[in-house]
Amino acid sequence: MKKATLTVSFDSEKLDALTYHMSKKDTDLQTELEDTVQKLYEKHVPQATREYIDDKLSREAAAKPKRPVHPASAGGSDNMLT
Repeated sequence: MKKATLTVSFDSEKLDALTYHMSKKDTDLQTELEDTVQKLYEKHVPQATREYIDDKLSREAAAKPKRPVHPASAGGSDNMLT
């Protein structure tokens, strides 16, 4: 899935205070913002449109070939004798 980047302007002193207090509660600003945008999406985009997009993304993910996993090289430190 292709990601888009959002830019939001916010007073830097307020942002510092927000991130400080969120970190005291082990909360991440990025995660909170992503959750909020997801809720806005669910609130404003009709259910039928969301289902269409979810189906399209599922089909695209299934169509992408998986990258093969390459074993570690034979010259690695695991093969050294001591």
